[in-house]
Amino acid sequence: MSEATTPEGTPAPITKSAEKKLAKKKENEARLALKAAKAAKVAAAAPAGGEKKAKKEKGKEEEAPFVNTTPKGEKKDLSQPMTSGYNPIAVEAAWYDWWDAQGYFAPQLTEDGQIKPEGLFVIPSPPPNVTGSLHIGHALTVAIQDCLVRWNRMLGKTTLFVPGFDHAGISTQSVVEKRLLKTGVSRHDLGREKFMEKVWEWKEDYQGRITNQLRRLGGSYDWNRVAFTMDERLSKAVVETFCRLHEDGILYRANRLVNWCVKLNTTLSNLEVEQKQLDGRTMLSVPGYDPKEKFEFGAITSFAYPIEGSDEKIVIATTRPETMLGDTAIAVHPNDPRYKHLHGKFAKHPFVDRRIPIITDDIIVDMEFGTGAVKITPAHDPNDYEVGVRHNLPFINILNDDGTLNENAGEKFKGMKRFHARVAVVEALKQLGLYVETKDNPMQIPICSKSGDIIEPILKPQWWVNCKPIADEVLKRTRAGELHITPKPSETEWYRWLENIQDWCVSRQLWWGHRCPAYFVNIEGVEQDRNDGKHWVVGRTLEQATERAKKLAGDAKFTLEQDEDVLDTWFSSGLWPMSIMGWPEETPDYRMYYPSTILETGWDILFFWVARMAMLGVKLTDKMPFAEVLCHAMIRDAHGRKMSKSLGNVIDPIDVIQGLDLEALHAKLYEGNLDEREIQKAKAGQKKDFPKGIPQCGTDALRFALCAYSGGGRDINLEILRVEGYRKFCNKIFNATKFAMLKLDEKFVPEPTAKPTGNESLVEKWILHKLNLAAEDINKQLAERNFMNATGAAYNFWLYELCDVYIEAMKPMTDESASETMRRSSQQTLYTCLDHGLRLLHPFMPFVTEELWQRLPRRPNDPTPSIMLAKYPTFDKSFEFAEAEREFDLVFSAIKASRALAASYNIQQNLHVYIRAEKDEEAELFKSQVPTFLALTKNCKSVEVVRDLGGVPAGCGSEVLTPTIFVHVLVRGQVDIESEIVKCEKKLALAQMNLSKIAKVEAQEDYEATVPANVRLANEEKRKTLEADIKLLEHSIEMFAQMK
Repeated sequence: MSEATTPEGTPAPITKSAEKKLAKKKENEARLALKAAKAAKVAAAAPAGGEKKAKKEKGKEEEAPFVNTTPKGEKKDLSQPMTSGYNPIAVEAAWYDWWDAQGYFAPQLTEDGQIKPEGLFVIPSPPPNVTGSLHIGHALTVAIQDCLVRWNRMLGKTTLFVPGFDHAGISTQSVVEKRLLKTGVSRHDLGREKFMEKVWEWKEDYQGRITNQLRRLGGSYDWNRVAFTMDERLSKAVVETFCRLHEDGILYRANRLVNWCVKLNTTLSNLEVEQKQLDGRTMLSVPGYDPKEKFEFGAITSFAYPIEGSDEKIVIATTRPETMLGDTAIAVHPNDPRYKHLHGKFAKHPFVDRRIPIITDDIIVDMEFGTGAVKITPAHDPNDYEVGVRHNLPFINILNDDGTLNENAGEKFKGMKRFHARVAVVEALKQLGLYVETKDNPMQIPICSKSGDIIEPILKPQWWVNCKPIADEVLKRTRAGELHITPKPSETEWYRWLENIQDWCVSRQLWWGHRCPAYFVNIEGVEQDRNDGKHWVVGRTLEQATERAKKLAGDAKFTLEQDEDVLDTWFSSGLWPMSIMGWPEETPDYRMYYPSTILETGWDILFFWVARMAMLGVKLTDKMPFAEVLCHAMIRDAHGRKMSKSLGNVIDPIDVIQGLDLEALHAKLYEGNLDEREIQKAKAGQKKDFPKGIPQCGTDALRFALCAYSGGGRDINLEILRVEGYRKFCNKIFNATKFAMLKLDEKFVPEPTAKPTGNESLVEKWILHKLNLAAEDINKQLAERNFMNATGAAYNFWLYELCDVYIEAMKPMTDESASETMRRSSQQTLYTCLDHGLRLLHPFMPFVTEELWQRLPRRPNDPTPSIMLAKYPTFDKSFEFAEAEREFDLVFSAIKASRALAASYNIQQNLHVYIRAEKDEEAELFKSQVPTFLALTKNCKSVEVVRDLGGVPAGCGSEVLTPTIFVHVLVRGQVDIESEIVKCEKKLALAQMNLSKIAKVEAQEDYEATVPANVRLANEEKRKTLEADIKLLEHSIEMFAQMK
């Protein structure tokens, strides 16, 4: 796909000058529209009759709506000053098109076209279905995957992120059929060819929409390699796989029980069938029937079969009474004395001319359960099927594909719909006196995950893959370490499922999909069973199939009839990691980029997709298709409910990015296939969850939030307010950078490298050390795939260390009284923190980091054109200042203690702080940091460092920082003396009690010998602190008492 990747409605290419003129015209139109809107607002607010003039509103002028004037693919012009506030739509505009136009998403190779020495990182993006637009779950996938891709790209590796789309056979055909039925047209009215044209139109439309969403989400995909599962190249891989598996005896044709969905008229794999738990009798509506009509499930009906040649009857029970029309045996246990006399005899079917043998089977029959007799319907029950095979019973199918009963059900029931027949059979049994009873029966019923229909097991000739030998090989290789699966619960499920794998039915009764490259050889004059695979050939081309048919037919005349069925969607998706690289051809991409590094996806399709990729990859290429599988959580709404269109809680990521009011949210419900009743229910859900609509959050905030939610759990309960909170974080980054840029004057030139110069102050060393720790931690967490901790480390550095501390602390270092050396050093440190801090954030927040990084000056001889190509910060030994961290943390603890004391006494201005430091080195430390103390303590008028209590004036509130450091805040005249004495006495009593406990522990016999050294040291530190606290509180009580 090339042109199809452009968003819907994209105009044909125009010249750059014309594009600029068009952009300017749009900008002017927007300004005029704003003026007109303001004028209309004023006119609307004016009183009738014009008696009074509308008063001019005070406050700021409303900003004009943003208009992107950057020509598509060109770099954004940042020569204008930064705007007054963060606008995500403005910030995110133009960057993606520029990245794409510059080729930054393509793999970066060495000059001789080889993988870079730093390594290779390849992700095959899970192809979204062209069924409909992306939802928030897809946004989670993009956020995690693109984070990993951008991180590895910045680490210097050759990276490849391949985009693509899945044709989604059942789902896409179903939505197109529903859309057509709204106009009164069925696919059969159109015919296969015309219907396929409609589906292709749908595919082109939604592939364009999805592409636009993926670009808005910032996914750095190599769009030159975009793939679609029904492209000619990928279809060739599907045909090759089908033929090769058949030639190897792995793929075969057999008439076996399948899961049949009447509504969709196709078979389904076991994985596409959900089990609905019923606790007892339950009335349910069924697709294809009148919505008001309900049928009973969760019940077991007992009835009697008359024994041939006697008046005796044998009672059996069933949860599906209608299937008795297909019964071909009654099974009893060979050792059950109740039925020994009936061995080898027959029962008479009451509705069809059929003798039913009474057989013995010790596998299916439990003598203790029910009557000990079991009806056997081999063509409509998996367990009965096995009995039929063991006893060579007739397999009588009573169902047509449309869910009506066929002639095998007898004249009385032929043509009835299956659940109408259920009622009719019970009624007929009552009339014959054969009905016994109906009771509650807790059970599970199989439901089609696509349509909600009740699944019917029926016999169908299908194509099957024998998975056991391939699964065994995958298991062996996984255990050998060729594949690493996280989180742990997914790995456990992986082993359990592969160890119990069943054969895979790969054919589907659809029109949309890859038609099976299998042909029935219809030999003239020969009676043949179409269900028997020996009369079929497969071929990569019609010519190859014809040659094989000639060998099969010998000299006889024949015709070839291609199978009408198509292949299961997961058959083509299972080839994804290798087919997108050109397999089965030995293409350069296949040789260089296969196998992939990692497969990241939701845990819910671990078996649908991931296991099948592993099996087909091992079978066809003798390689695991990826070295790692990472399963992310499933997104639910804030209430923990699964996302559902009918609940109105499905969220389009674009709506979170740009915001949407409630009315517009309601309007979108009409774009789908919901009926009016479902739409009203969904509207109510939207009104409850989003009473004011969805706020505008921007892509960066959305991506960061989704990564912050990803800590290895199974589910994510998404709250939009949390996403909005990260928009405020983006705003903080934007404003902090804007403020910091003011500190980098026009003369500022960054040093050639980020290495410290040796002129750094204590707080500079502290922030560089914190930056280093953040870089080390984020890299570690990303390597361990813990995105929650990685985002947490980045968030903490920016918010609590860079913004809250360093940017505030550096203010006195850049004022006029500061020395030139200090000013330049603090500026260099600030620049390094901004540069590296934005790089650390870039994998999570690509747009705002590019926008801000582009505004920073470059270091001399640094030609890096984009932050996405800049080096990702890693641990740097030269940034390691552990002692400076310890010292400044001590100073900052004193600052926080003084703030807390001021807050507890409600002192909001004229704050006077006294630091009592008993040790010389601590006193010198605090004296050197008085300017920092003042900068970081709001409304602080003075900070004085004293050596003993004599230097602390009377009337101070106090706090023990360490046994040798105390913080005092002057509160005289601003507090109630009596209440302060009471507070101090309570604190004193508590401190004395805690000291008594510590003393008791330390006084134990063998304390030195039995208690670990680190615990003894901690107890000693606690004791010293408590002793100092008691001494200080006693002094405070005495001091306040004297002030009475």
